[in-house]
Order: sequence, then structure tokens, then C-alpha cells
Amino acid sequence: MTGRALVVDDSRLNRMLLSRALAELEIESVEAEDGMRALELLEREPVDLIMLDLLMPGLDGYATLERIKAQPALSHLPVIVITDVDAVESVVRCIELGATDYLPKPFNAALLSARVGASLAGKRLRDLELEYLEQVGHVTRAAGAVEAGDFDAESLRAVAARDDALGRLARVFSRMADEVKAREERLRAEVRELRIEIDEARQARGVSEITGTDYFKDLRERAGELRRIVGDERGS
Repeated sequence: MTGRALVVDDSRLNRMLLSRALAELEIESVEAEDGMRALELLEREPVDLIMLDLLMPGLDGYATLERIKAQPALSHLPVIVITDVDAVESVVRCIELGATDYLPKPFNAALLSARVGASLAGKRLRDLELEYLEQVGHVTRAAGAVEAGDFDAESLRAVAARDDALGRLARVFSRMADEVKAREERLRAEVRELRIEIDEARQARGVSEITGTDYFKDLRERAGELRRIVGDERGS
């Protein structure tokens, strides 16, 4: 179980205890003392999990959770609410706002480990789903590129490296695209050769049409007579 967590709590002692417990689970922590600071950190600090207190001055946990879930770039992050507010209404409200789980204070180490592990597993599954959908998009765009005649095999290299069905599809697609490209190149070469043959045939037909006329035959006979006359004069 590895990852990076944002610990949000207005109590420095609580942040220290929770960060220490996460470190024992091999999870790195960054800390924020209130909701506004947490949102600022999330703009530049990549994290895998948020541990959020509810009762904080300024922007409390409810409002912070609501803002996190309202941002597309952050909404996928799992949020575990950890607080000493144990009212059912509070739990329900947090879940409705998008919290992944709820942990009471003081936290139990075993329960913390289980819920953090489940939350990280859920995020990794979501990350894999997003990656899969992104790579499906690469294959779809590659199909359009083949149709447009500008397919680049490099665009599918990462997808083709997968060892699942999508990877096999990408490899087959790339091979078929290469075969189509090679076939088109052969056809273009054959068309060029055919055009050359047609041009040569046209030229030959043109010559034949010229030499076959009565005028050309008459000129040939006159040329022959001139050659005979010249030959006779040279002989005399």
C-alpha cells in the first residue's frame, strides 16, 4: 500500500498523529491546516487520497469536500472524512457530498489501514479505467487516420505494448494498417508503370498513324529516288 495523502485538520497534533500512522503504511503525507490551504495545495500537489476533518475555522470540511467534488480535475480523488462528529446526519451528508468513507476520532490503526487501503485500491482501479479509455481513444483515432491516409504507427506504440485484448487489437490494427499501406504503394507503382506503357503505346500509335499515310509513303518514295540519283552521280 503506497501513495500520497493530503491530511487536512486545524489541529497540528491531529495532523502529526495521522501523518505518522500513514507513514507506517508507507504513505507519504502533505498537510493543510484548513480547507482553503487544502484547495491551494491540491492545485499543485498530486495526491492519491484526502483525509479531511470536518470542524475547522473558515472553510469547514463540508464546504471543502463540496468544492473538491465540484472540480473535474479533483472529483475522482477519494476523500475519507475523519472527525469526532459521529452523528448519523453528518455521515449521511458527507456521503451525499461525495466522501468515500468516514472514520471517527480517535482513529483505530487497523480500521484506518483497511479504509485507506480500500480507498487507494478504488482510485487505482479508476486510474486504470481512465487509462484504458484513453488508449481506446488512441485506437479509434488511429482508425480515422487510416481512413484519412495519414496513419502513424507510433501513435499506437504504447497501446500495442499492453498484454491484454486491447494490446492485441492495437498490434493487429497496426499490422493491418502496414499491409494496407504497402498494398497502396504497390498499386501506385503499378499505376505509374501502366501510365508509362500507355504513353509509349500512344506514341507508337502516333508514329504508326503518321508513317501509314499516303503523304508519308510518297515522301519515302521521293527520298528513295533522291538517294538513287545521288548514288548514280557519285558512280559516274
